[in-house]
Amino acid sequence: MAFSPQSDHPTNAEVRTTADDALLACNRSLIPNASGPMASVTMQRATLHPNVFRKRLLSIDGNPGAGDWVAVYRVEPEPTRNMDRQPSSERPQSGGRPVEGRPPRRDERSSPSVSPEAPTIFGYGIYNPKAEVAVRLYSWQSQLPDDAFWDGLIDGAIALRHDTLKLPDTTNAYRVIHGEADGFPGLVVDRYGDCLSAEAFSLGMYQRANQVLARLESKLGTRHRRIQPSPQFLSQEGAIVDSVSSPGLPDYATISENNVKYRIHFGTGHKTGFFCDQRDNRVMLAQHSQGKSVLDLCCYTGGFSVAAASAGGATEVTGVDLDEEALATAKKNAAINHAKVRFVHADAFAYMRDMLRNRKQFDIVVLDPPKLIRSRAELEEGSHKHFDLNRLALQLVKRGGLLLTCSCAGLLSADAFQQIVQSAARSGGFDENGKRIPGRTVQVFESRGAAPDHPVAMHCPETGYLKAFWARVL
Repeated sequence: MAFSPQSDHPTNAEVRTTADDALLACNRSLIPNASGPMASVTMQRATLHPNVFRKRLLSIDGNPGAGDWVAVYRVEPEPTRNMDRQPSSERPQSGGRPVEGRPPRRDERSSPSVSPEAPTIFGYGIYNPKAEVAVRLYSWQSQLPDDAFWDGLIDGAIALRHDTLKLPDTTNAYRVIHGEADGFPGLVVDRYGDCLSAEAFSLGMYQRANQVLARLESKLGTRHRRIQPSPQFLSQEGAIVDSVSSPGLPDYATISENNVKYRIHFGTGHKTGFFCDQRDNRVMLAQHSQGKSVLDLCCYTGGFSVAAASAGGATEVTGVDLDEEALATAKKNAAINHAKVRFVHADAFAYMRDMLRNRKQFDIVVLDPPKLIRSRAELEEGSHKHFDLNRLALQLVKRGGLLLTCSCAGLLSADAFQQIVQSAARSGGFDENGKRIPGRTVQVFESRGAAPDHPVAMHCPETGYLKAFWARVL
């Protein structure tokens, strides 16, 4: 019996009631059960985007539970008008992924060639009735995902990092699975030496992460694993889950990146433990740092600071962060590289204002704040924070110096972020005596996204979340 997908979010009490049962299991099968009936959901038309919101579901049949596999059907047939004019590579193939294309025009919908028909299956996904993203699509084929399907995805992900990017030549820390871009919506996995560190954004992938990591281990030769939920797991997935580690997981791993060493502590800090997405920007910072003074704002565990001092040969490096635990790790990272870095426990806003009062400036300023926009409701406030941070940071750059400014907010587009930086440069500010500080001229000479082991899926542009601008400040 079908029912409406427009159910309300659960209360905390309802979530906690279910948190002791299968919602906490990390060993649900990656392979759907082919021996019995499968629940299903129906949409208006097929989509290539892997994340399907509840409001797009027309009906739900078979009473699927949280984390259950579902068959996904479409009601509206693919338009067939002018199909003969399509290049053969764009035509939907039997057993392959259907092409979403544009919505059919009114005249096409009334054409006999697209007359109403029975719902047609176009893929399989994992369902969660308590999430706004009610279905995560994993397969766009009529056949059920099997061992060969998952091994193919994993082999493809490893081939990109090893064969194409050749990352093991320069580092033993990189992203192995980048969510939707590698065919695993709701899951990212980073490799740190012998350890695999995963972050789950969906309940279905949290429940199956152990199986994914086991397959990765068999191919990569790693020995330890850790799975943790995203910080917004409860609000977004409607479940309370715990971090899970394999027996014998060490407290930390020491990794090497372009001849710089970093220590990653498991069970503390953000994300999977380290920001592999800034790898190429750390290299570029080192290339510009020789004999320079460098300010690393929101330095976290010292990735940029240590690269500037160790590989870059900067004469003065200051790292600023409000997280004492992260700074403790940053100091260890500097020590193991014999790098001289001054780390300051302070709020970035307060520190920058102090430097302005003292008329202190730097040759290079790095501004890489944590995620300031986590939902559309935070878009305006987070944009204002980015503006204020960049306005202050720009004033701390010596004339002719460099600014690296970043945003990891996926909801903030590159164009919008560029406009924020431009407005911040133009606005200037006031000194401690109330005298107007003129705006700065900014020349962006390079725009970047995340390192290439964080590929962007064209059918899921949200996978391209990081924006980084290298600019000369005049």
